[in-house]
Amino acid sequence: MNNNNGEQGLHKSVINWYPGHMAKAKRELKQNMDLIDIVYEVIDARMPISSKIVDIDEIISGKPRILVVTKYDMCDKKITDELLNRYKDYIIVKCDLLKGNINDLNNKTKEIFKSINEGRVKKGLKPRKARAVVIGAPNVGKSTLINKMVGKRAVLTGNTPGVTKTLGWIRINNDVELMDSPGILWPKLENQENAHILAALSSIKEEILDTEDLARFIIQKMTVLYPENLKERYKLEEINMDAIFEDIAKKRGLLAKGGVPDLEKVYSVIIKDLKEGNLGNITLDR
Repeated sequence: MNNNNGEQGLHKSVINWYPGHMAKAKRELKQNMDLIDIVYEVIDARMPISSKIVDIDEIISGKPRILVVTKYDMCDKKITDELLNRYKDYIIVKCDLLKGNINDLNNKTKEIFKSINEGRVKKGLKPRKARAVVIGAPNVGKSTLINKMVGKRAVLTGNTPGVTKTLGWIRINNDVELMDSPGILWPKLENQENAHILAALSSIKEEILDTEDLARFIIQKMTVLYPENLKERYKLEEINMDAIFEDIAKKRGLLAKGGVPDLEKVYSVIIKDLKEGNLGNITLDR
């Protein structure tokens, strides 16, 4: 799961976030896994490596799984598709949850559960509806996925991690019952490149982050990977790393008293622009 991309010095602060409700959720997921037929493992297409839970195999106990790649409309599809090749043993479904449909996901679910029910019949048991669970890092689109499956707002959604804090069952239709789970990470984010990518794309609680460090990380990553996107968004003729925050402040009128650049506002604008897709279609993993 190394994602260093040969880049050094992109992050000064150390990010770790593993609140108690995540540890509790993992314990409860393990305890309830005997009830589950299918796992929907959700990752963000803009960070298909960083957003994948590293210890998920310890939780799901070999259950059939579908890797649901959300926010596919916001990613650099060429890069993301290359990275998804590492998951050759997975059933992969790519989703644009805001505009697209989920027919592919429904069809894959029916295929998997058909064989499960055939096995039940051979054992003399009655067929039953499928029981699935949605698992993923915070803010990768789990709640939006569930609402899309239900066809209405069944669970709360938000652009901040930690909206869902407990397990809960939701009836999708006559064929599927779904267990929602809180966004979970792992106890120690040893790879700080991945940790900063998670933070940049809203999977880490913002209150614990150093906004300057995170904004600098975003700018440096974008300079390496998508410099033209930066120039276009902030109307820059060239990128001068020593003066870029001041340049953005002047272009956007983000000035404090005396015409001094208000850097805190600049940091917030950069972080918001990335998470909302204003810096173009990007994939930060490599």
